[in-house]
Amino acid sequence: MTSDLIARRAALLGPNVPTFYDEPLHIVRGEGVWLWDAEGRRYLDCYNNVAHVGHCHPHVVEAIARQAAQLNTHTRYLHEGILDYGERLVAKFGHDLRQILMVCTGSEANDVALRMAQAVTGKRGFIATDNTYHGNTTAVAQLSTRRPPIGGWPDHIRRVPAPDSLAPLGGSMSAQPQAFAEGVACAIAELEATGHGFAGLMLCPIFANEGTPGIAPGFLDPTVEVVRRAGGLILCDEVQPGFGRIGSHWWGHEFLGIAPDVVTLGKPMGNGHPVAAVVARPDVMAAFRNAFGYFNTFGGNPVSCAAANAVLDVIEDEDLVENARDVGGHLLEMLRSISHPMIADVRGFGLFLGLECARDGRPEPDFAARVVELSKSRGILIGRVGRAQHILKIRPPMPFARAHAGILAQALGEAIDEASRDF
Repeated sequence: MTSDLIARRAALLGPNVPTFYDEPLHIVRGEGVWLWDAEGRRYLDCYNNVAHVGHCHPHVVEAIARQAAQLNTHTRYLHEGILDYGERLVAKFGHDLRQILMVCTGSEANDVALRMAQAVTGKRGFIATDNTYHGNTTAVAQLSTRRPPIGGWPDHIRRVPAPDSLAPLGGSMSAQPQAFAEGVACAIAELEATGHGFAGLMLCPIFANEGTPGIAPGFLDPTVEVVRRAGGLILCDEVQPGFGRIGSHWWGHEFLGIAPDVVTLGKPMGNGHPVAAVVARPDVMAAFRNAFGYFNTFGGNPVSCAAANAVLDVIEDEDLVENARDVGGHLLEMLRSISHPMIADVRGFGLFLGLECARDGRPEPDFAARVVELSKSRGILIGRVGRAQHILKIRPPMPFARAHAGILAQALGEAIDEASRDF
């Protein structure tokens, strides 16, 4: 059956449509932190942040069904749903981030954030790291480094060297914050010299796709000073760290101790329902609204708002931020007890953890890939991240419990030991 599905995908969807794992999984059901395949095998989901409060959470499912049975339409009619949700959401923010624009995907949210920075500054140049991903619209894809755009990288985009654990900027972890800021300052100077000017810096506040290399409170302070001095905006992509995943705070920028101008939200917001948002200061929102005639048919529709509102209910009622802090800390200790020459570092924030695979200071992506496959064979789903795809990525749904952490740690240790026989 798997081979038939793969053939049908290729015939209908075309080439290069990615799937996880050497032999893709045919997943048919989810509940909480578990997924089941078509043969009835159960997998512990240690990867998916889309189902933020757990796969098919009954409260979220019921909220979606109830609202879909009553009304779903666009936001050019008045409706309480977007207002009720928006008021709850912005109450979670500081720094005068108190207005929202709702969309359907994180890509759309990041696209809007770029336009907000252009509207405020009147300039069009942007900076991101050279090892990041912020979505798949034309504008945000130009920030990402997965594939070069047709015709080459545009001149109004600069990608600065990303933080790195194996080869830290500036030659040491202590020098890395200042070295990163110097890279941003150099990029700003280039944008100004070419006439594009500097509109903003977009980043994930925990540098998730970069592998969270040595990030701690204060890391971005020198960079913030550089950006502010140049008159640009700080655009925080909270799709991965947001909604309490890091355990210590609701948002990654809170953990770092910075005040962004714009925050973007995505996947976890609706627990699988396609809803996303941009949160901004009123002056930033006004500049955007006055500069662009923007309307999103499905953004903020009643069903999306019902889903997102239900997600907030579950996070609060089930104390999932506190759970991320407790279970994440417990899991980090367990993973650090795995001693192996190929594991160069183990780090994490709440329920976002990574094990860096390297030997003699060099990334080991093949070893990491083998561990991912062997973990799957043991009923554990994890992924990879990092410049060389050499960091094991663990990012489970938020109801992940200490018992699940024990299952993961044991299976992962076994997979690492087995993988080492081939290396």
